[in-house]
Amino acid sequence: MADYVTAIMTPFLLGFLIISATVTGQLGLPDDIASKLRNDTESINSTSTDYGHIVQEFAAAVLYPNSTNDIATLIQFANNGSKPFRIAARGQGHSVRGQALAHDGVVINMTALSSFGTRIVVSESPSLGSYADVGGEQLWIDVLRATLDHGLSPVSWTDYLYLSVGGTLSNAGISGQTFRFGPQVANVHELDVITGKGDLITCSSSHTPELFYAALGGLGQFGIITRARISLQPAPNRSKWMRLLYNDFSAFSRDQERLISTNGRMGNDGFDYVEGFLLMQQGPVDLSFYPIADQPRISSLLNQYGILYTIELAKYYDDTTLKTIDKVVGKLLKGLSYVPGLMFQQDVSYIDFLDRVHTEEEMLRSLGLWDIAHPWLNLFVPKSRIADFDSGVFKKILLKQKVPAGLVLIYPMNQNKWDDKMSAVIPEENIFYVVALLHSSGLKEWQQFDEVNTEILEFCSDAGIMIKQYLPHYEKQQDWIDHFGSKWQSFQDMKVKFDPNKILAPGQRVFNQ
Repeated sequence: MADYVTAIMTPFLLGFLIISATVTGQLGLPDDIASKLRNDTESINSTSTDYGHIVQEFAAAVLYPNSTNDIATLIQFANNGSKPFRIAARGQGHSVRGQALAHDGVVINMTALSSFGTRIVVSESPSLGSYADVGGEQLWIDVLRATLDHGLSPVSWTDYLYLSVGGTLSNAGISGQTFRFGPQVANVHELDVITGKGDLITCSSSHTPELFYAALGGLGQFGIITRARISLQPAPNRSKWMRLLYNDFSAFSRDQERLISTNGRMGNDGFDYVEGFLLMQQGPVDLSFYPIADQPRISSLLNQYGILYTIELAKYYDDTTLKTIDKVVGKLLKGLSYVPGLMFQQDVSYIDFLDRVHTEEEMLRSLGLWDIAHPWLNLFVPKSRIADFDSGVFKKILLKQKVPAGLVLIYPMNQNKWDDKMSAVIPEENIFYVVALLHSSGLKEWQQFDEVNTEILEFCSDAGIMIKQYLPHYEKQQDWIDHFGSKWQSFQDMKVKFDPNKILAPGQRVFNQ
């Protein structure tokens, strides 16, 4: 492997790795930066693929920074040569199509910054209220724990908390709270960003707003987020966690849209979390949430209808609302059209609810089912066409072809909770749905699921369903132009302004086809 890495290293990289031990300044990297670059087999292999296990690309070297200054210095150096080399910032590598990779370039191991102390500081100001300054490399689970120590919490999450702050903010950061609080990018006051020129810039809606809005949802194309100032609210203690089962899609979608129509902030006027997912006949079907006595009835309905639709809800509460929470939940559930008797509830701590996917991860790891291929497809589907998507994709492509059912999420969001000035792209309707087909497969079988994904995209195109991909992956720049639509010109202009040599995030393949 070491011989292979040496062979693929471009001359400028090989040169500076060799000479930087004795040459500093303009002729090579400073010694203290060069000493943090590694090209050993373990380092190269650890950054050669991602959670998807579909794409494999070998970097020439990996940087283990001690500080954000190390990152800025590397990027400045990358711009100075006759042929700039490419750089990818890697947090947890939870991308699925090689977005965190840098073929023949340098991968920055952002987690190395955590080795020198936790960069999470909770503060308060008259203008902002409570907030946390958080290093881009920090995990959301650590942000949650640190803020809970102060009785506070962010309000918008991803379903899986073992992701880096910089990584999710470079995409959007969505979950069942998004309908109420907006995506994670809508709950940020300020960023520190190291641009593609190597400039460290503090930006916000009032200070260098072009960079601020470009970086939020910008797929890492303009800079590396090294700090985010995140809005906080008082944290609840516990959660009523519910699941409602439906055999009729129109009732399911109608109730979901009703549930996201209430606005407020952790008050008694609505649920705090609304998601949905499918149970499909071809399985595997996980019924562990439900009482054993009810599982035969659920299985029987699943065999009868082929698909059951599940609304998942959470209502947070604390000691002040302990005596009224059951009454509040009962009122919120009144009038919903789920199958009679198929409402199930658990009472869990706030942190246990938010960290629920990690519990599943531990189980999957114990079975050897975590480090496998993940040919995912994540879509935003306009409300006006979600019934067509159900009939054309769920009932025909997935059910009739008996596609092994991984986790399929489906839940609505409100457009007015997104800031159109940000790079993130959503459909042009007041309500749109997240549809996440989270397939899992053996490392050699992912192409079969990819063929299904292609069929789904072709169905949407032929039917005129104006979807947008979330965590997008395209092979052609025209597809990126179509994806960003009216935002493309601005996106392109910001690239020229902040990363003119197209150094950053080559694995996204936006400008490096």
